Amino acid sequence: MPPRGVKKGSKRARQYEHVKESLEERGRSEDLAEEIAARTVNKERARHGEARESSRLSREDISSGRRGGLRSHRGPGGRTRDQLYEEARSMGIKGRSRMTKAELERAVSRKRS
Repeated sequence: MPPRGVKKGSKRARQYEHVKESLEERGRSEDLAEEIAARTVNKERARHGEARESSRLSREDISSGRRGGLRSHRGPGGRTRDQLYEEARSMGIKGRSRMTKAELERAVSRKRS
């Protein structure tokens, strides 16, 4: 069921269903898929002036579609050193406190394989 304020059969309702279905196809639970789809639709409604109220971030941040790709720990930045350190700690990698980010990335990827 699309978020409140979204009429059945509208572009946003179709967008909600599309996002929800694609997330479920990728293995997300139905509840999580519904939440993500609703957040995505609400963000787009805010960006396009269709919502009654919206936060500054909702209006001024980059679009949901672009943001997902940029903030999904892919690309040049990837995970932060602290994130890698925590992962190394949970894997029990020794000497992690003296490792650089690149060394942590290598150690974590080696341990996974």
